[in-house]
Amino acid sequence: MSTQKTSLIALIIGAVGVVYGDIGTSVLYAMKEIFGSGHVEFTPQNIYGILSLIFWTLTVIVSVKYVALVLRADNEGEGGLVAMLTLASRAVSDKPELRRVLLMVGIFGTCLFYGDGVITPAISVLGAVEGLEVISPQFKKYVVPVSLVILFFLFLVQKRGTAGIGKFFGPITLVWFATLAGLGIFHIMGNPVVLKALSPHYALLFMWHNPGTTFIILGAVVLCVTGAEALYADMGHFGKRPIRIAWFTVVMPALTLNYFGQGALLLAKPETVKNPFYMMAPDWMLIPLVILATMAAVIASQALISGAFSVTKQVVQLGFLPRLRMLHTSTKETGQIYIPFVNWALFVAIVLAVVMFKSSGALASAYGIAVTTDMLITTILTFFVIRHAWKYPLWLCIAATGVFFIVDFAFWASNMLKLLDGGWFPLVIGAAIFTLMITWKQGRKLLHEKSKADGIDLKSFLEAVFVSPPTRVEGTAVFLTSDQGTVPNALLHNLKHNKVLHQHNLFVTVKSHEVPWIGLNKRVQIEPLGHDCWQVTLNFGFKNDPDVPEALQQITSRGCELDPMQTSYFLSRDTVVPTIGGGMSEWREKLFAQMHHNASAAADFLRLPNNAVVELGSKVEI
Repeated sequence: MSTQKTSLIALIIGAVGVVYGDIGTSVLYAMKEIFGSGHVEFTPQNIYGILSLIFWTLTVIVSVKYVALVLRADNEGEGGLVAMLTLASRAVSDKPELRRVLLMVGIFGTCLFYGDGVITPAISVLGAVEGLEVISPQFKKYVVPVSLVILFFLFLVQKRGTAGIGKFFGPITLVWFATLAGLGIFHIMGNPVVLKALSPHYALLFMWHNPGTTFIILGAVVLCVTGAEALYADMGHFGKRPIRIAWFTVVMPALTLNYFGQGALLLAKPETVKNPFYMMAPDWMLIPLVILATMAAVIASQALISGAFSVTKQVVQLGFLPRLRMLHTSTKETGQIYIPFVNWALFVAIVLAVVMFKSSGALASAYGIAVTTDMLITTILTFFVIRHAWKYPLWLCIAATGVFFIVDFAFWASNMLKLLDGGWFPLVIGAAIFTLMITWKQGRKLLHEKSKADGIDLKSFLEAVFVSPPTRVEGTAVFLTSDQGTVPNALLHNLKHNKVLHQHNLFVTVKSHEVPWIGLNKRVQIEPLGHDCWQVTLNFGFKNDPDVPEALQQITSRGCELDPMQTSYFLSRDTVVPTIGGGMSEWREKLFAQMHHNASAAADFLRLPNNAVVELGSKVEI
């Protein structure tokens, strides 16, 4: 077998484990919620109608929308809402007002991803552990404590990285999907008539005869496609082809067989409606199935936790969140990071969700709103990408995204009915994070405007300094500045207090761009300022790791020798002072000042050597 074929198979197995873990655990609770809601009368026709609805929801939303269309919208190989947002905002760059609106919509969708990241681990692990109740009703009181213990250990091992545990994800999830298919086939063989629900006319008949009920239960039907956003977000890790092959050869068949198997069981034994998934299994298989389901739930949760780290890094790079302490957990994979603050903030929110809602059924009410809102936002952004970036005719763009918009809107509107039953929970999380992001972005803009207004032109300043130059000392001074062409505060402080200038002086600006990767050939731009001074711009994509010392090694061939032992890095550490009547309301200015104060040190974020950093402070009023 060729190496290329082997690596494709490895990628497909990896995609099954990481990308489809979330959607693979929806079988634990989707059917239970649809029929357990009490809105659907228990008749064979209704069972066919619901199965047909589930099958065609999987087909339209996952197979057609995400796998066929949305996966085409990659930002240099990267996917996810941040990538789609970047493509859409770049496509309408000539329309600043529209671009600003799209940015706000896309960033809010990204914030809701965190709400999803809280509810997915909670509902998946609770749904799996609830199998204990099927083994014996006496175990019901242990469901919440056991779930919390499993979740605690899941978050505890995050700092070790996904590399070590990741290699087990694919095989375990393959076993899980094989088990789903096997259980489904067993029950379908006993009642093969259930397969006629593959025909869409059963779904259409159900909707025609029960329009009100259909609208209400769409909020539960959507549970079968939770995780669809993840397959787009993880495109950069696996590529389009492995994700598509994994869906059509493993995941879609296994899910379809299992849902239809649950339908066959319900036709034969209506009393199994309280937990049709676990009641598909014979008694001897229950305990192994609970263990396997729990492992699958942990894997589904892992994908979202890793996704939260990845999205946070991208959002920080795009300037919507302050710098956070990031630890790299793999020497080979740059994308594998661990962010302690995000990890434990997620854990606290998940514990809150488990303790408040106590069951997967109650959490199902909270689940759909975040997912369907993100689906709706993805559809809206897709329209602007295919219309303005791909230049397709308007009628084709409306036809391509209009159908998905109507479907997504129907699911979203249905889920809004659950707003008071728990749907508010992910919205509150999303709104809180959105407030932080917008406050940070606007605060940074105010800081930039303030420093620009007070700034001194660098070239003019250097000309004036070298009329009567200060004492030059050996070595290189690297002055980090966010305002290119402006004198850094650190330089002014250094001249004022130390009254010296280094032999070589670099004025370095680090720029983050709205593309995932920037190659080494475009990393550095350098402009000589005379007197052994240079203005340097370092360019990084939002998935690159900013490493200033490494990037500066490229300029040694351009006339500037950089000896690590004789290089000092000067940073300005600004203290923000909120003022009444400034650019934001007082509470937001205070919030920004606190976020600015607690931001991870620039030295850590930019990988500067600890023993060569000099920080000089100043106060800035906004």
